[in-house]
Amino acid sequence: MSDTKTLYAAYAEKIDAVLSALEAEAVLPPETNRANVSVEPPRDPAHGDLATNAAMVLAKQAKTNPRALAEKIVEHLERDPAITSAEIAGPGFINLRLAPQSWLDELAAIAARGADYGKSTMGEGTRVNVEYVSANPTGPMHMGHCRGAVVGDALASLLEHAGHEVIREYYVNDAGGQVDTLARSAHLRYREALGEDIGEIPEGMYPGDYLVPVGQAAAAEFGDRFASEPEAEWLPLFRAFAVERMMDVIKSDLALLGIEHDVFSSEAALQAAKKPEAAEKWMREHDLVYDGVLEKPKGKTVDDWEPVELPLFRSTRFGDDQDRPIKKSDGKWTYFGADLAYHMQKAETADALIDIWGADHAGTVKRIKAAVAALSEGQGKPIPFDVKLVQMVQLLRGGEPVKMSKRSGNFVTIADMVEEVGKDVVRFTMLTRKPEAQMDFDFAKVVEASKDNPVFYVQYAHARICSILRKATDESLVPSDANLALLGDDELSLIKQAAQFPREVEAAARAREPHRIAFYLYDLAAAFHAFWNLGNDDAQKRIIVAQAPDVSAARLFLSQQIGQVIRNGLEILGVEAVEEL
Repeated sequence: MSDTKTLYAAYAEKIDAVLSALEAEAVLPPETNRANVSVEPPRDPAHGDLATNAAMVLAKQAKTNPRALAEKIVEHLERDPAITSAEIAGPGFINLRLAPQSWLDELAAIAARGADYGKSTMGEGTRVNVEYVSANPTGPMHMGHCRGAVVGDALASLLEHAGHEVIREYYVNDAGGQVDTLARSAHLRYREALGEDIGEIPEGMYPGDYLVPVGQAAAAEFGDRFASEPEAEWLPLFRAFAVERMMDVIKSDLALLGIEHDVFSSEAALQAAKKPEAAEKWMREHDLVYDGVLEKPKGKTVDDWEPVELPLFRSTRFGDDQDRPIKKSDGKWTYFGADLAYHMQKAETADALIDIWGADHAGTVKRIKAAVAALSEGQGKPIPFDVKLVQMVQLLRGGEPVKMSKRSGNFVTIADMVEEVGKDVVRFTMLTRKPEAQMDFDFAKVVEASKDNPVFYVQYAHARICSILRKATDESLVPSDANLALLGDDELSLIKQAAQFPREVEAAARAREPHRIAFYLYDLAAAFHAFWNLGNDDAQKRIIVAQAPDVSAARLFLSQQIGQVIRNGLEILGVEAVEEL
């Protein structure tokens, strides 16, 4: 086997070669569509090493029944010396058992590829824009942003490992009322920095202490020039000043989680560049926007509603419940109108778009998907678009809700979390459940040294491997000199688990689900711990066996490669593979 071809890819090619041979024999018609043919582990390991559905999905094209086609496929597969048996199961699935050497070759492939093991060319030639976090620049990053930030960053890394070119983007919502409130709150802190007693922070302003340094910076920058000027004189200036400083804070907070974006797109700049106007013009030219009147809202009486003609996007044409206004009655852009122009801008530089949103944005998914579908149609090319909704996280300490942060005013910041439990714990924990599922983050439980804590369990597996290898060095055992033929069934079982990694990366990338990697790493760590524990009952099953240096070297080589796979998986998640705990 080639050093660069993983076992599952190699056997997928073997199945494909058999199908080509069957086409040549006229068992299959020419150019049979093989898109749905898969090669994967059987659901029950007792059934074999690999399973293929080839006969099941191709029987109709072959105008025969699945078992009859399976017999023809098995006939070819049995000629391969690396396949010890090929059996037909149920209606036509084919289960394969491989010679041990196939798995030993895969173990050698892990060593040969090292940090590149698990990387794929699946997404080659595809540029994906992943937009995540995109929090309003009105305060420091808090728990409400944390999960989406980690999910988006891990997804971007996962897609890169699967061969895609990735643009990590943050959309700065620096237009609208909330930014005016930020500017007024910053101006209040500016006056405070100049010595004025501002008293209690007025209702409707941002009360957190995080704006104190912004006010101090403004005082240093402007002196007392704007202390008593009317709002019209200072509001635009303070808006830009406060947003810039808050974005510095946000970038610093994200850096604590190991997160950096490639692009920061400004909503204010988007509007200043007349992008929404250009989008409206383009959509009118493609009959995607028309002037019309919305239906009367349900529950409204005639007296408090009057019809107003607005520019409406034809979102019902693309599956939405109703057509959506892109402008308000006062001529300002709706959130949807600005978002539509923003997605059009993103589509100019990417082949596919992914947005990571909080679950509270679920109501806008359908209309944005409709907008991107319209762009696809208008541009004559498909623009794959996916929205991942991330549920909120409940913070606990020993089962009790966590008190809020004084610094923020009303929330726990990411900086608070990272300072207490560390970046790796935060990141891994955020990926231990599907993002659409509710999550509890208990500060006490996430640092427990137990099997029930996935972060610890995976990192402990890697640290344990490092400890074993250090001991081997002390005893002058060299894993690179290993005779892998000395490995038995227990070792082969562990290799089979490690060999799943490349296909897990591709499957997770296709599904846009980085949490699958966290699940896989937990299972691999459990398999390694179980393998290590065999030595507790039988000294001959220890990784380092006294008086058996050859066996020890082979098991050390295996352990070394399990450590490599764990490191590669943790890299995708943005988590350090620690060498000691």
